[in-house]
Amino acid sequence: MNPALQALITIIVGVGGCVGYFYFSNLFIDKVLFPASGPNAGRNINRANMVRPWLFLFPAIFALGLYLAYPVVATFWLSLTDRDAGGAFVGLANYQRMFDEPKFWEAIWNNMLWLTVVPAASTAFGLLAAQLTDRISWGNIAKSLIFMPMAISFVGASVIFKLVYDTRPAGEEQIGILNAIWLAFNGDWFSVLVLRIAPVLILLAFIAFVVYGLYQTLIPLMDERRRATKSGMASLIFRGLISLVGLWLCYEALGAIASVVVFDYPYGEPQTWLTIPFWNNFFLMVVLIWIQTGFAMVILSAALRGIPEETIEAAVIDGANDFEIFFQIKVPQIMGTVVVVWTTITLVVLKVFDIVFAMTNGQWETQVLANYMFDKLFRANDWGVGSASAMVIMFLVLPILIWNIYNARKELR
Repeated sequence: MNPALQALITIIVGVGGCVGYFYFSNLFIDKVLFPASGPNAGRNINRANMVRPWLFLFPAIFALGLYLAYPVVATFWLSLTDRDAGGAFVGLANYQRMFDEPKFWEAIWNNMLWLTVVPAASTAFGLLAAQLTDRISWGNIAKSLIFMPMAISFVGASVIFKLVYDTRPAGEEQIGILNAIWLAFNGDWFSVLVLRIAPVLILLAFIAFVVYGLYQTLIPLMDERRRATKSGMASLIFRGLISLVGLWLCYEALGAIASVVVFDYPYGEPQTWLTIPFWNNFFLMVVLIWIQTGFAMVILSAALRGIPEETIEAAVIDGANDFEIFFQIKVPQIMGTVVVVWTTITLVVLKVFDIVFAMTNGQWETQVLANYMFDKLFRANDWGVGSASAMVIMFLVLPILIWNIYNARKELR
């Protein structure tokens, strides 16, 4: 059959099926199940009105249950069984085997690193780009260029960055941009400026950003009335956890500053960037940051444009400078949007797979949870541990989804 004719028949059957379902189900309720006639006409009309929405919602609920709920239940069941033993129930044995594997904990650690760096960097760069591009005449062109990576697939972006990190033997011409730049350094004052002073300044800026976030997080705890309520206690615990994470980030950043200052750089030798443990994770993160910055910029730019001009004019009249207007007037007013952008990118990070698969395949200590799950399911054919790792990813994503829904409903109210 001609594909065009097949597509036309599919559309007619699909649309006709939907129209027929709603028409005949409505007819069944009104004429057969609860007819609006006889002595019980009033009661039947009320019952029909109560049943009708659920009848109309049934196809959507059924489809969601089939394509969302059933896979979750089936995956959970697979994580409790041994497929090689005919699907025998083994309890938590698969989880125990997974927890005993060093590669799983490597994936957990790397995912934590991704969750710490990528959402923060993407949101910060997106906010900076949104603020700066709104103030220049060619801002729309700049926004288009920054947003363009969103149109590239993760695999396509990985191929581009593999060329950036490419390495040729010493003495040959380097086609990788990073190695070409690296070989230009020879330990002179310019090398010190770029490789020591600039990273230290960036890390100090990161610490300042985290400290500012801690300040914004802890301000509401000063409200005694809020602390006395039940929701205030929950907020206290949540903000306390956020503060601990922030302090840990500051501690790690200070350690990184010390490492940058004393590190002995191998000048003149081309580097295989993706095989350097720990730092290769950051080279992979750059790809996702490059893609997600455009998304953050567009959302935050819309939020910045929604700030009432009166508040900014009042701050200008009071003598506030540009930094004070940005950090004390604008950012607090768009904090809700910043959090939404942050959590959305966090969800993307938890599912990251393509970049790691295409660039290192989890080698050289770059394993992440999604790639670990793929390895277990489709390479080792270990369905038990693979399903257990899928459940771990789902449990990590679930609190963020619930929190996003809670915030969306709160803003709606």
